Amino acid sequence: QVQLVESGGGLVQAGGSLRLSCVASGRTFTLYNMAWFRQAPGKEREFVARITWSGGNTFYADSVKGRFTLSRDNAKNTMYLQMNSLKPEDTAVYYCAGRMEGSTYDYWGQGTQVTVSS
Repeated sequence: QVQLVESGGGLVQAGGSLRLSCVASGRTFTLYNMAWFRQAPGKEREFVARITWSGGNTFYADSVKGRFTLSRDNAKNTMYLQMNSLKPEDTAVYYCAGRMEGSTYDYWGQGTQVTVSS
């Protein structure tokens, strides 16, 4: 099992920045990649970005490309999401997720609220 804990959410004005963190614990050696998803009120959960745990390869949703940057520190078992140029439409609960190779995202954090005011 892997446990994920997010932090770093908050209230920020449009154009501002936030950095989210996700700390993994437990059987972290089983992780293949980790990702961020978000869910706004009344909307379905959507993919934001993912990173392979070993190689650090990243992939972003078009809506955040060029504004968000994903990184990880394997020594600290931590993934970071640097969010710049935030927009009100980025307002959502952000969830950290992890999966093993060949599996779906089986591990989820509790979520952290990001609110961007206009």
